[in-house]
Amino acid sequence: MEHFNWKSDYHRINSNFPTRSPRPVIGITGNYANETCTLAEGYYQSVLQAGGIPFIIPPFFETDRLGELLDRLDGILFSGGGDINPLLLGEEPIKELHGITPERDRQELLLARLAYDRQIPMLGICKGIQTINAALGGTNYQDIHTQMEGTRIKHSQDEDRRYPSHTVALTPGSILASLFPPVKSVATQSQQSEQQDPQLPVNSFHHQACKDIAPCLKVAAISPDGVVEAVESNEFKSILAVQWHPETYILRGSADMLPIFQWLIDESTEFKRAKTLHSQILTLDSHCDTPMFFSQGINFASRDPKILIDLHKMTEGHLDSTIMVAYLPQQALDEASLENATAKANQILTQIEEMAAQNCTAMDIAYTPDDLWRLKRQGKKAVMLGIENGYAIGRDIKNVEAFRKRGVVYMTLCHNGDNDICDSASKSQHTHGGISPFGAEVIREMNRVGMMVDLSHASEESFYDAIRLSKTPIVCSHSSVRALCDHPRNLTDAQMRALAEAGGVVQVTLYHGFLKQTPSPTLPLYGEGDHAGCGEQAGRSPHRGGDAQRAEGVCILDAIEHLNHMVNVMGIEHVGIGTDFDGDGGIRGCASASELINFTRRLLRERYTDEQIQMIWGGNFLRVMRQVQAYKV
Repeated sequence: MEHFNWKSDYHRINSNFPTRSPRPVIGITGNYANETCTLAEGYYQSVLQAGGIPFIIPPFFETDRLGELLDRLDGILFSGGGDINPLLLGEEPIKELHGITPERDRQELLLARLAYDRQIPMLGICKGIQTINAALGGTNYQDIHTQMEGTRIKHSQDEDRRYPSHTVALTPGSILASLFPPVKSVATQSQQSEQQDPQLPVNSFHHQACKDIAPCLKVAAISPDGVVEAVESNEFKSILAVQWHPETYILRGSADMLPIFQWLIDESTEFKRAKTLHSQILTLDSHCDTPMFFSQGINFASRDPKILIDLHKMTEGHLDSTIMVAYLPQQALDEASLENATAKANQILTQIEEMAAQNCTAMDIAYTPDDLWRLKRQGKKAVMLGIENGYAIGRDIKNVEAFRKRGVVYMTLCHNGDNDICDSASKSQHTHGGISPFGAEVIREMNRVGMMVDLSHASEESFYDAIRLSKTPIVCSHSSVRALCDHPRNLTDAQMRALAEAGGVVQVTLYHGFLKQTPSPTLPLYGEGDHAGCGEQAGRSPHRGGDAQRAEGVCILDAIEHLNHMVNVMGIEHVGIGTDFDGDGGIRGCASASELINFTRRLLRERYTDEQIQMIWGGNFLRVMRQVQAYKV
């Protein structure tokens, strides 16, 4: 009778207060037939056994609610089922097509794409692998037996699906290869040494499969006849999909395939922790160049493909705030050009203010660290104002105060090329041998009015001069480590130590050319970086053409390595993040504001504490901002 004593369970649940961390909630897509939502027991039992909380997602047509649904999930499992309706993929059905489930196909394609944008961990099973592949830009076979060349093995087994029917070769280095390492024994060592790829026995029940793999995915397993049996992310994201049915193993009491579900729970747990952390701290990206694209008719309230930061992407990546700069390329130093530069800077600042006003229900301009926290509590995104290139003030020292009164929180003293303030790290003619006499006056005035001195782009001589001249700590809003990537825009260890001793902060940047040397036979080792060949002058978006080819080998792991080096040299109190998004910033695994939650997940894996992550995500930078804004002559 114990089975019927539900009251004892009620008392047990309430006997102690829960002390463990909440388990991740995993949404599982349900099938639909005869006006009934169904789900095989193996799916939710596997999620339960792996440590998650299953939540069945029924097929429904109110697609506007899918985003709200995903915001409540920590992971998603795309279950198996019928064939995908080829009309949704722009294809006509062939005669070998089996039964389709149009009630769920449109929804699941949308769910997969929206989950990808939100960085939500995804696991696909059988039909789920095809759904994920199609949603992310790949193509599928409607029938492998008629559309693939060669001879197929039997993929639609007749025997009990709880038992394997054939083997697949796991791609070395893949997620699956790490989950199912080969069992080494004396009897099999010689055989395994001759075997290139580890083999895994699997079951299957399908006649469709992936054809062209989506650009953001890679093959993780393949059957002896060449059918793709598993894919995973090639962007260091939590995406894994298999063609077989691992959920059926649990029904015969086998844990053989449980590692797949444990992977989903582990990834979802980490994602949940990162989301929770972002809800508690203030996240600030100290440098973006989005205003460069204002002339292209961008819509900051839409998920605009032309830019890497907008309200959608900031929300998806759990980014609270960013510093948008009025960027000015270095041009002539005659009076007319200088006046035009000042006017241009004011025009860009006005455009930022107008953009914020147009979206005032969702965002606002912030002028102080307290403003940032106030806006976060109100549920709004925040933008701060910056100037990239002191060329903007011309030779009129009064412009420093004028820009500060407009709300500019920092000014980068130069860009690529010397100006009247200082020598640059790139395209320098060593005009002043560091900071000019006028530049010294500019730094003093910036100190007086409470504007941060930014030395990204400055030469080493300018850097050390500014450290000596400034009465307040200085920042490098978007720079990286010279020891790891020998580019003049990066900082040496000696520079970083000097910066830390002066109380300053350096913000690791996500521009590929400052993270890793990736020579190309058709491209120079170093571009000018920071807007080289992009923006209004070139009329193209970043991450296209040659730059994209050169950046292919650079990834989020490289950025983490630079950050770790900074911490080792300077201490955790002097580092942060300045993405340089929309100024050529963006790398694999952290390619836009929507992916910044991935950076936090990497920091968690590096065992940074919550307090340290808060410092990295703006705490250090805002400490300096408070000091600068509170400085009294």
